[in-house]
Amino acid sequence: MEDKNRLTFRGSMFLSLIPVGIFFGFCIVLFVVFKAFNMEALAAGGFIALLIGGLFCKSYSKFWDSAIRGISSVTSVSVIVIFFVIGMFSGLMKQSGLSGGFVWLANSVGLKGGAFVAFVFFATCVVSTATGSSIGTMFTAFPIFYPAGLLLGCSPMFLAGAIVSGAIFGDNLAPISDTTIASASTQQFRDGRVADIGGVVSSRLKYSAVAGAISLVLFAVLGGMGGVYQGGAIEAAADPKSLVMLIPVAVMLIVATKTRNIFQGILVGLVLGTATGLALGLFTPADVFSNDAANSVATGFLVTGVANMLGTVGLVISVFGIMGVLADAGMLEYLVDRILGSRMARTARGAELACLLGVSATTVIFGGVTSASILTFGPVLNKIGTAKGIHPYRRANILDGIANSLPAIVPFMSVFVFIGVACTGLSPLAVAGGTIYAFALFATLLVSIITGWGRRYEGPKGEAEKEEPAQAK
Repeated sequence: MEDKNRLTFRGSMFLSLIPVGIFFGFCIVLFVVFKAFNMEALAAGGFIALLIGGLFCKSYSKFWDSAIRGISSVTSVSVIVIFFVIGMFSGLMKQSGLSGGFVWLANSVGLKGGAFVAFVFFATCVVSTATGSSIGTMFTAFPIFYPAGLLLGCSPMFLAGAIVSGAIFGDNLAPISDTTIASASTQQFRDGRVADIGGVVSSRLKYSAVAGAISLVLFAVLGGMGGVYQGGAIEAAADPKSLVMLIPVAVMLIVATKTRNIFQGILVGLVLGTATGLALGLFTPADVFSNDAANSVATGFLVTGVANMLGTVGLVISVFGIMGVLADAGMLEYLVDRILGSRMARTARGAELACLLGVSATTVIFGGVTSASILTFGPVLNKIGTAKGIHPYRRANILDGIANSLPAIVPFMSVFVFIGVACTGLSPLAVAGGTIYAFALFATLLVSIITGWGRRYEGPKGEAEKEEPAQAK
């Protein structure tokens, strides 16, 4: 960093953390006191934190110069563009009514008790992976599956946990989710290239699959505990045709993974999905893009998909602004030096364990808002991992996986838990305790870090190597 960009504060460098503290306080007020869960409010908190935090800098104008540098970085702009593009595909999936197809399937098979809880976990995994929206999946799945599950003898605790678990699964794995994009975009190769989303997702699948399989079995075994079967059918619109929309999702995932280009994957998936939905009558051309003459506005899922991303984009802008301030104040450099200089970080395993603790603490501080915590700690992990020669894919997987595991479901400090409480009336401890996938994913990644399973190092040209570089030992 050039000296002319160095920020000085009225006291010490640690005052640069004031925006982070204010944002943390805003999360507490928003989630605990107001019980409001929307990205627009979080974005407002981020900008308020910047406005107030600048007062503690010796130069208010230089403070905002640093914030703007962070916002205008290549990583920030890339994330914003990707969010707008994936918003259209997410809108397509929501318009198609994919969840209704799973309702029909559950009714047809006659599932109940633990089997139904396991099915709900699987269904929400698919929906959240297809839409890339964990919060959207929860608000869709709870009204459909939770009341029905109670009638079918499911445990309220594990039924709620299955829905939250499925939502987190997609948030962690989907190439169009905000956390996948954020975790990949904050990790760079040695030549400055950002880690491609396709490569990150393909290397991440093994961790999600192991944790998902463990969760599926446990939900099937434990899901009927305490439940009372009352009979009855699921009262919700159910159309089996919507299950065909899994084909565009699969094609999108394959193209994005094979080409290592998320934009190409989204283009193919969007075109194929739109054609399929229109052919099956799942929606009309007016649902894709049309004019509302009465209100003089354009409508359709292409428009609403972009509009629904505005809150998330606002949050990204505010967080990158905070990161710009921390970088120019020297705080990020300080954290990296402290971690790399510790005894724990003498090896790649120790460095990964240190980053596990860092990601966990950041996620808890941000109230389980995983995208914000990933964007905040991502640059720190990027520098630590680069110093140890750890491959960007591996770093992105640790960053995203840990953020979407136990730290994301801490009772009284988690947006996921609070949404589950609001939709069910259960206690925060019950919702968090039933979210088996978060426990399984954390355990899977911890074992991976300790044993070295899946650890790869970056070769001279960015390729993955098994052996640790000599200079990093």
